[in-house]
Amino acid sequence: MSGVKYGVSASAAEPRRINRKGMVFVPNPLSLSVTEPAFESWIRDSGYLEILDQRTSDLHRLDKSSTATAGPGTPSVLVNGVKMIPRLVSRIWILLSLFTFNPLLKLSAHDFSVEAPPWTQVFWGSLDSYSFPASSSQARLRVQENVKRFCRNYATLFALFCGCSLYKMPIALFGLVSCLAIWDGFRFGSDRWGLDNHPVIKQALMLIAQCVTAIILFMSNFQFAVLCALCLSYAVTILHAAFRKLTPVRLSAARDPQGSKLYGPSPFLFALIPQVI
Repeated sequence: MSGVKYGVSASAAEPRRINRKGMVFVPNPLSLSVTEPAFESWIRDSGYLEILDQRTSDLHRLDKSSTATAGPGTPSVLVNGVKMIPRLVSRIWILLSLFTFNPLLKLSAHDFSVEAPPWTQVFWGSLDSYSFPASSSQARLRVQENVKRFCRNYATLFALFCGCSLYKMPIALFGLVSCLAIWDGFRFGSDRWGLDNHPVIKQALMLIAQCVTAIILFMSNFQFAVLCALCLSYAVTILHAAFRKLTPVRLSAARDPQGSKLYGPSPFLFALIPQVI
């Protein structure tokens, strides 16, 4: 028992002998291990992501205002023109970096099961809810988090863009309706003539129906309509998620069935998160 003092290991009681390079906490056999998804869920529920996003924007704004003053005897027009070029290049690089990572990396099937956020108040928001990302890391954070929050809204936009593409391309719409009619007729004929008792004939007719469907969709340029809708919805999703600030999610406090509060975010953990990240 001499090696353990008040639940802390002996190595923790002697911090001078520990090489702290590359580590934050001292190994402790009594400590609890938290999985990465659970830790990310706690960070998201505690509102730390919104604080991190707002702090990054504020620091960028302060840095830009501190370097905006020109030196003595230097024309302000010349200084503004010189500083505009790297700023423009930086913003172009941030926009290009949006297409260098997978925005669906942290998306799961559970995100589509929750209720979609309101369109006007939460999804679109006001003009103050948008700002240009200060860096590529902030853009990545916004995109991955907003795609996780608004996945059902983005899916609805994709369906809307598909409908608009088919409306603008009536031949593709006619091809889609024809394919649906072919398969509906195949199902009706299979039930009427009892093709389940003749599996060879059913497989042959199904193969013929698949070939006819592929030919109709190809000849009607249906794939082009879907590709246009996919590209447009992807661009809208990336731009909206990158420019949309991380606003606090309205969460109901965790309560038991009797209504008593069970837990909440600890201020001590708020102080530890920057060290862990």
